[in-house]
Amino acid sequence: EDGDVKVEEGKLKIWGTAKTQYEKNLLWDAIKEAGGENPSDIMADIKVADESVYARHTVESGESLSKIAKHYYKDPMKYNAIFQANRNILNNPDMIHPGQELVIPKL
Repeated sequence: EDGDVKVEEGKLKIWGTAKTQYEKNLLWDAIKEAGGENPSDIMADIKVADESVYARHTVESGESLSKIAKHYYKDPMKYNAIFQANRNILNNPDMIHPGQELVIPKL
């Protein structure tokens, strides 16, 4: 969002705003993949638009909270954190439906 990439003085400069911390992490992963763990020829300034959450997720068919927790946290047992953050739309952690927009909280 509202970002740009350009080359200045032989360095790749990247800046902009990611929607969530999760998206910022994905951008940093791509930067590291392109330039190594500590690339000296890449400068990045990436801000987060919504710092109140880690990510936002739209439920797809066949998903469960534990599957979603494994995707974002690498731990399916953290599903309850997602359930608690979405009590306004979820009554049961085993009952989610395609199309629901879930908040993925920071841990």
